[in-house]
Order: sequence, then C-alpha cells, then structure tokens
Amino acid sequence: MTVPDVQPRYLDEVDPAARPPRWLPKALAMAVVAVIVGVLAWRAMGMLTALFTNLVIALFIALMLEPMIAWLVRHRWKRGAATGVVMGGAFLAIVAMIAMFGTMFVTQVIELGKSVPQIYENIRTWASESFGAELPEKEKLLGQAIDGWGDDIASSALGIGSSLLGFIFAVMTIGLVVYYLCAAGPKFRAAICSWLAPRNQVTVLHLWEITQVKVSGFINSRLVLAFLSTAFTLVFLIILSIPYSLPLALFTGIVSQFVPTIGTYIGGALPVLLALAQSPMKALAVLVFIVVYQQIENYIFSPKISQKALEMNPAVAFVVVLAFGAVFGALGAFLALPVAATIQAVASTYLRRHELVDSAMLREHEPADGWKGTADPDDGVVRIPTIAADDDAPGSPQAP
Repeated sequence: MTVPDVQPRYLDEVDPAARPPRWLPKALAMAVVAVIVGVLAWRAMGMLTALFTNLVIALFIALMLEPMIAWLVRHRWKRGAATGVVMGGAFLAIVAMIAMFGTMFVTQVIELGKSVPQIYENIRTWASESFGAELPEKEKLLGQAIDGWGDDIASSALGIGSSLLGFIFAVMTIGLVVYYLCAAGPKFRAAICSWLAPRNQVTVLHLWEITQVKVSGFINSRLVLAFLSTAFTLVFLIILSIPYSLPLALFTGIVSQFVPTIGTYIGGALPVLLALAQSPMKALAVLVFIVVYQQIENYIFSPKISQKALEMNPAVAFVVVLAFGAVFGALGAFLALPVAATIQAVASTYLRRHELVDSAMLREHEPADGWKGTADPDDGVVRIPTIAADDDAPGSPQAP
C-alpha cells in the first residue's frame, strides 16, 4: 500500500525553512537602486570632467595668488580690492606680453610650420652625407601624414568654433571661481571648519596652510625660472642667428621648468634640431649652452629662487610626473610636483621619523676606524660598533 503524495493547499502550510528570507526582496531592490545610482553618478562625473578640471585649475591659481593678496591685506587693503588688484595686475601683465611678443610669436610659428619640409630635407641630406643614413623622403612622409590625419583634420575643423566658445567659457569660469575663492578666503575656510570639531579644524587649517605654501612656492618659482630660461635662451639664439628664436626659447623655458630632471634637455632638443639644419657647429653650440645653463640654474638660480619650496628627490619627482600625466593627462603632469610635495610635507608632519641605524648602505664611503660611521653624535644616527671576524660572541651588535 503506497502513501499518496499530499501537497500543501495553502502557503501557510509550506515549511518555513523553504521560504525565501523576508529581507531578500528589499535587498534586491536596494542593490538595483545602488547600481542605477552608481551608473548615473559615473556618467555624470564623465560629463562634468571639464568642470572639475576648471575648478582644480582655479583652486591652484587661487593658492598661487593668496600670498600677494595676504600681503596687501596686512597693509590694510580690503580683501575684495586686494583680490581685484592682484588679478587685474596679472591680467594686464599677460596682455602686455601678448602685445609685445604676440605678433612676433605667431609670425615665427607660422614661418616655422612652413619651413618644416625644408628643415627635414636639410637634416636628411646631412645624415646621408655624414653617416650614410637614408631617411624617408619628405613626399612619402607627407603622404602618410595626409592619409593618417587628413580625415581627422577635416572633421575637427568643424569644431573649431565651438572649441573657441568653450575656451572662452572655461576662462570666464576659472576667473570667477578664482575671484570668489580669493575674495572670500577666510570666510570660505570658516564655512568649512564650522562643520568640523575643533580638533579637526586645526588639522584642516594646517593642511590648508601646507598646501598653500607648497603650491604657491612651486608655481611662482617655476614661473620665475621659466622666464629666466626663456630670456637667456632667446638671447643666445639671437646671437647665433637661429631663426624662430622666440617660439623656440619659449618652448625651452616652459618645458625645462615643468618637466623635472630632464626638462631642460627635452626643451633644448628642438633648438638643437633647427640649428642642425643650418650647421653642425651651431647645433653643437646650442647643445653646450643647454648643458651649461642647466648647471647654472641648478647651482645658482634654483637654490635662491625656489628656497626649498619642493624638497624632493629628482628621480621620485620624475616618476611622479610620469604617473600623474599617465592618469590625469597634461593637467596631472603640471600639478604632479606640488601635489606630491604637499603629500610629502603632510607625511613628514604627521608621521613619526625614527633614528637611523648605522650601516654601510647609508654611507658613500667606509671609514677606516672601528666604527661604521663618523663619530659625530649630533647627526641623528644610532652608532653600531664593528665586530671582528674572529669574534665568536653570539648575537648581533648592540647600539651603545
């Protein structure tokens, strides 16, 4: 006799263990909502990338102008008037430079573009006669460039008008944000600190001060060094009668200051190349000038102008610029050094430094006495005595 399979007739008769948890529908709904909100936020951030970029630029410009505005405020200027004078003075200085050199710069850039084929042909002839190297003919390179870029240039030409309007809008946005940040500096910081506990307020204000000092010191010192580099390079190129000296000198000055360690040599490559199109001796003279000026800048100009605004290892600075440039583009490469210097300053303020043990890995030369280091007690190094090879005492050496 078999027992018939009895099915429950009502939901209440189902085993409670077989039911789904009551929280499951709500959790699924919340997960769907979170995914939708995340996707919308990601798309919004992508659409607002340009605005975020403008805000970052405005913030760094405001930090750069803050010392000059603060100096005027200390001399009993109203903050709004001081901000207007500083921003107006910077604008007039830019307009004056454009008026003085703008026409010459544009003319030389256009002439440089027209002469690129002839310059390439001169370099091709020199390479063939001097080293027997056969470079591709300029007609072939020109054909490849037209095939590769022709469609892009034609399509991008339609967006020149909109790009110009976008540039004007970006400049106006940056200018307004800079003015409001500078004019309402203490009020802006007070509004932020009013949401924080007193202990956190002190931390935020200290971090703000460190950031302001590092950013303003970096940008101002780089601008001064870029001006000096441009001026000396321009004078030297004019003496050698190198054509298109103004755009070449400006390119060298900007690149040399905002690309660490090797910026001077990268910026000097273009003048050397154009000088090579005239004669190898002029190219050699430009190369020697670039090397000599780099040493003068490193040992004379930079220590006096920078005043330790950025105390950072050159190799670390170069890697930081490459990393920021790869992630954030040209703006990231430009802001990499002040951001990294700020992080380093904050870390040195809030992280504890320890005394160094004495090791040959921390010195360039091994002394001849029985100590692994000098006998200077004030250099912050923990001294560890040397143990002879025949000493069979167990254990590691102990610090005195």
